[in-house]
Amino acid sequence: MAHREGNYMKLGIIGVGHLAVSILQGLLRAGHAPGGIMLSPRGKGPQMAHDHGFALAEGNVQIVQDCDAILVAVRPHNATEAVRSLPWRGGQIMLSACAGVSLADFDVGEARKMRIMPITAAKLGASPTLVYPDLPEARPLLEAIGAPVPLRSEAEFEAATVSAAMYGWAQALIRTGADWTAAQGMDADQARQLVARTFTAAGRMIAQEDAPMDDILASLCTPGGITRAGLDHLEAQGAPAAWEGACDLVLARLKG
Repeated sequence: MAHREGNYMKLGIIGVGHLAVSILQGLLRAGHAPGGIMLSPRGKGPQMAHDHGFALAEGNVQIVQDCDAILVAVRPHNATEAVRSLPWRGGQIMLSACAGVSLADFDVGEARKMRIMPITAAKLGASPTLVYPDLPEARPLLEAIGAPVPLRSEAEFEAATVSAAMYGWAQALIRTGADWTAAQGMDADQARQLVARTFTAAGRMIAQEDAPMDDILASLCTPGGITRAGLDHLEAQGAPAAWEGACDLVLARLKG
């Protein structure tokens, strides 16, 4: 491709909202030169360009004319209209971060299409970013903000997208745990760090240990112990079923 800065494709972003800002922060953190990124002139684009030196386009036509990879991060109901009638060409990649919008809905001519679903931890370089299909040219961009998670089909991608909602639910659980701990007398900032790091440690154990998840949990749940007692209470209150119901609700919404 013609437009490159360092080892990266020239990236354009249509829709500079909260998620796109997190991605931009992650790219900067990874050493991506801001001159290799062009932003749409709406939303937070002008402020991000002013603050960090990103290029600011006159409009979406210029973004598609000048960039190799174009991230579309607008609200899902605006997605198809946002890309229609733009000067797409062969060799380009359109990366859609629009939840629930299938690739077939996008009219981008001969450009290749790819769905991604990062989370705001992209700003820390810690986003497990869902990907379908897995186009190797986009890997450097995605690896700069975390770890790409390639999926085998759009149906699988849709189900996996529910994890983006779980990300928020996990933060709500951390907040509840931190507030409860602080109410017992611990310093609030210390309680926040303690509970957040406990959740991080739990995730690392599940991700990095080879043992089955049931075995890992069973090793913590000694008979008569505090972990078993708390889990018994949560199960009796219907917490696991409520969590699964929330997953079903989100997936149904994604499928429209």
